[in-house]
Amino acid sequence: MRSAFHDMIPSPVKHALAKFGRDIATARRKRRFTIAMMAERTGVSLNTYRRIERGDHSVAMGAYAMVLFVLGFGNALGEVIDRGRDDIGLQLEEERLPKRVRIRKTPAAS
Repeated sequence: MRSAFHDMIPSPVKHALAKFGRDIATARRKRRFTIAMMAERTGVSLNTYRRIERGDHSVAMGAYAMVLFVLGFGNALGEVIDRGRDDIGLQLEEERLPKRVRIRKTPAAS
C-alpha cells in the first residue's frame, strides 16, 4: 500500500534516489559482493537491501549510511551538506552581515 507521502515526493527527488540506488548496485557489483552479503554486512533484510538498490525513499537513512560504509565510502553522507560547500547558506549569511559595526558605550562605573 502506497502512502500519500509517496505521491508528494517531487519527480527530481525520485529520480535522484533511483540513480543513487543504481549507483549503489554498481558499486556492489564492482566489489563482487552479492545482495545477500550486503544485507548481512549492513544488518538489514534481503528485501530491505533490494529496496535500497531501487532507491526506495521509505528505507531508513541509517540503512543507506551503513551501505555507504560497507562499500568503503566512509563519511560520504556527512559531506553531502557540508557547511563550507553550502553556497546558498554562505550567500545568505553574507547578505545578513551588518554594513557597519558599532561598539555600545557602557555607563562608567562609579
